Amino acid sequence: MSEIVIGNRKIGVNHPPLVIAEIGINHEGSIEKAFQMIDDAAKAGCECVKFQTHVIEDEMIPNNVVPGNASESIWDIMKRCALTKEEEKILKEYVESKGMIFLSTPFSRAAAIQLEELGVLAFKIGSGECNNHPLVEHIARYGKPIILSTGMNSIESIRKSVDIIRKYNTPFALMHCTSIYPTPYDKVRLGAIEDLAEAFPGTVLGLSDHSISNYPCFGAVALGARILERHFTSDKTWPGPDIPISMDPTELKELIEGSQAVFQALGGRKTVLAEEQPTIDFAFACVVAIQDIKAGEKLTMENIWVKRPGNGEIKAESFHEILGKRAISDIKKDEQIRWRYLDA
Repeated sequence: MSEIVIGNRKIGVNHPPLVIAEIGINHEGSIEKAFQMIDDAAKAGCECVKFQTHVIEDEMIPNNVVPGNASESIWDIMKRCALTKEEEKILKEYVESKGMIFLSTPFSRAAAIQLEELGVLAFKIGSGECNNHPLVEHIARYGKPIILSTGMNSIESIRKSVDIIRKYNTPFALMHCTSIYPTPYDKVRLGAIEDLAEAFPGTVLGLSDHSISNYPCFGAVALGARILERHFTSDKTWPGPDIPISMDPTELKELIEGSQAVFQALGGRKTVLAEEQPTIDFAFACVVAIQDIKAGEKLTMENIWVKRPGNGEIKAESFHEILGKRAISDIKKDEQIRWRYLDA
């Protein structure tokens, strides 16, 4: 499973990274804000935006649990931010009209059913549901590509869900994630990408990042990540629990361009490129006379040295090889020395 395909987009180690702008619940229940974020993501050149699908009554019981990045209960937040099925349908059609991929994370069985009825191309499963085996299995049965975030889960825990997904021959990708909001750089742990690669060979990998910059994502590409996800907002002054960890349109554009640049810079071997020859011609040094040398005179450290440009016949690396040889003709100061000027 070296690649997965969502719509017409191939994703894998040999393809440029897919950047997902997670709008999530940053719209705070306002479809107008959602439209604006879709527009801004499209202008930034983004290929994929992701929402969250919350059917509250099927997702959780009434509670007063307050997330670490909020000041109100998760129940109240989701009640306020949940979109209707009709609103999601409108947003999906709008996203696709822009030529982008629409994704959403279902947080319950009812939400997954709703997204399947809307005809989504793939499913994103969040870190909180990574070990929710009934939900993972329900989604895996659809046979559509799954992007599984793995925050708060060990390799052993992840493996159980992977086994469920594989049972249905469903394509999948794994996202390393740290579920701290925001994530300090020293808690991002990019080494976990290598752990996932070792534990699940050939699997498409990515990073769902909650830090406050693009830097970890750039590093992740160098380690093999080919899906990059960060929260996204049009305006960092908007209210919302995820706004402080969200990138704005400028940062999204930089993430897309930067990740593409890192991808293009990968690979290769330490060889001399033909395109380097013009630089070689001026940057390398060759052996030259540093004073007039008469025929029959021996070459010494006092009358020869190495200087630019590098277009001469005897390169600097051969300097010691010709020391002690005798000139068979006169050589002028600053003249590049040729093999025919020297005795055998």
